[in-house]
Amino acid sequence: MFQDFSSSADPALGADRVARLRARLAALGVDAVLVPRSDEHMGEYVPPSAERLAWLTGFTGSAGLAVIAAKKAALFVDGRYTLQAADQVDTSIFDIVQIPETEPRQWLAENLPKGARIGFDPWLHTRAAIARFEEGLAKAGLVLKPLARNPVNLVWGAERPAPPQGALSIQPLEWAGVSAADKIKALQRLLKGASEDAVVLTLPDSIAWLFNIRGSDVKHNPTPLAFAVVPVTGKPELFIDKAKIGPEVRKHLSAVTHVRAPEALADRLTSLRHEKKRVRLDTTTANMWIWQRLGGARGRISDASDPCILPKARKNEAEIRGMRIAHERDGIAVTRFLAWIDREAPKGGVDEITAVRTLEAMRAETQALKEISFDTISGSGPNGAIVHYRVTEATNRQLRSGELFLVDSGGQYIDGTTDITRTVVIGAPTAEMRDRFTRVLKGHIAISELRFPAGTTGAHIDVLARHALWQAGFDFDHGTGHGVGSYLSVHEGPQSISKRGHVVLEPGMILSNEPGYYKTGAYGIRIENLLLIYPPAALPGGEREMLGFETLTLVPIDRRLIDPALLSAGELAWINAYHAHVAAVVGPHLNDADRTWLAQATAPIALS
Repeated sequence: MFQDFSSSADPALGADRVARLRARLAALGVDAVLVPRSDEHMGEYVPPSAERLAWLTGFTGSAGLAVIAAKKAALFVDGRYTLQAADQVDTSIFDIVQIPETEPRQWLAENLPKGARIGFDPWLHTRAAIARFEEGLAKAGLVLKPLARNPVNLVWGAERPAPPQGALSIQPLEWAGVSAADKIKALQRLLKGASEDAVVLTLPDSIAWLFNIRGSDVKHNPTPLAFAVVPVTGKPELFIDKAKIGPEVRKHLSAVTHVRAPEALADRLTSLRHEKKRVRLDTTTANMWIWQRLGGARGRISDASDPCILPKARKNEAEIRGMRIAHERDGIAVTRFLAWIDREAPKGGVDEITAVRTLEAMRAETQALKEISFDTISGSGPNGAIVHYRVTEATNRQLRSGELFLVDSGGQYIDGTTDITRTVVIGAPTAEMRDRFTRVLKGHIAISELRFPAGTTGAHIDVLARHALWQAGFDFDHGTGHGVGSYLSVHEGPQSISKRGHVVLEPGMILSNEPGYYKTGAYGIRIENLLLIYPPAALPGGEREMLGFETLTLVPIDRRLIDPALLSAGELAWINAYHAHVAAVVGPHLNDADRTWLAQATAPIALS
């Protein structure tokens, strides 16, 4: 199993750990400390050695920040995690604060006296984030102080896990599409055009993509924890623990880069500063320590985006072919799983953990599964209302008749990464469930069938996913869609469909389409497919070419939860066409029982 069901969340441990941290504030010369959920690479997925926020607070979500002051403490989370945080954290110690309604700097200004000093680890915050903090805190007379040693590490001590040493692998050219040498040449041409002498790369997925390697340092995320410096001419330098590199990978890397020990990074950055090189650094993703080492405001830093991010997001023909293959394979496995759920859950013998194990086993039977994309969200009844719910032995719940079951999962294959959510009913749904589900489906269809002009961003179209919900007084507190990598991170930037998605959507980008609805204490609904943006094309009688989406995911949507009376003729045509396509592609690969189930699950729906 790639997923376990243990839980490190124990609210009872928070009081002692916070007290031990507070006891060090005076020695550190600060009145409060920031504890982010991040590592040195600012990644969403971090190794156990970087799970400081979880260790200190009990909160295990993928995004959050704690502020520990002498007498008060707060945990800041977004709308995805408010329910989860309340369950995992001792609320007698921590205020649970939702962002962006209240930002950490606001809370600090309101709860600390003028002149207070707030400590932070410069390895765990970006320069851009610290600049925003400084701007807000200066008005309140508060000061940020970088710390030489991480305060949580000091308290965690010998119990803290060792840094990971996951082995590297090569991403074959068949699925990468472009050689590492050609990617490096293109990057160096970009540097030359911008009159930059070098770029420092800090994001693991950028480094994995550039050098056509994959890693195993962080579970579910096939990237290596490493840094790189790419000069405008000559070989790049890759700063990584050599214990991670086997003979085959060493040969692959030696052709395109010099491998250096991680400890050599500091001297390399210092030399770039002393040589007065103009160095590109993405201050929205690179940690503050690197910015300081390059000279900070006194250095010759070119504050520009990571040059790998956009090329990585624009999938080439080989990556697109691989993603289509991976989604067909994955669709077969997930369809088999849903048929199994439909047969077994009504009998009363299926719980959330059993469902996760069965789904992973069915993916593993493809003989192509490298990992899962993330811990499967397997939420029965009220657990489905917790947006990023992770089932544990303590929270495990049976799938019960008359309730909804939400399962959000994905697979990592060498040819692609998948991410799919389906919500199904066990037994018969209520009229309310069908109403909410159909409104979510209407938003999903609105995105799926959209044609849009060049220059469109995710923020422009996000409202379409919410319109049917808004009209009835409902909404959801997460983005509609995120980018997805090619056997890389399941959450890949810079593109997104959200209120804050201001990156232009381009051909080759892949995004999720996952509107939802969550009724606290009752059920959750989410419908998620992955979409590929195809190139602009003319429309009959139109004046401008329009881009559009190709749906990659091939799994039926529970038609028992659809109220046809709420669908337009066009929406009904979309769902019937989608189901016909799923049946045609997936059906031939199923056994007789599953094929019979699929025929029923994809039968045309008549307009009421």
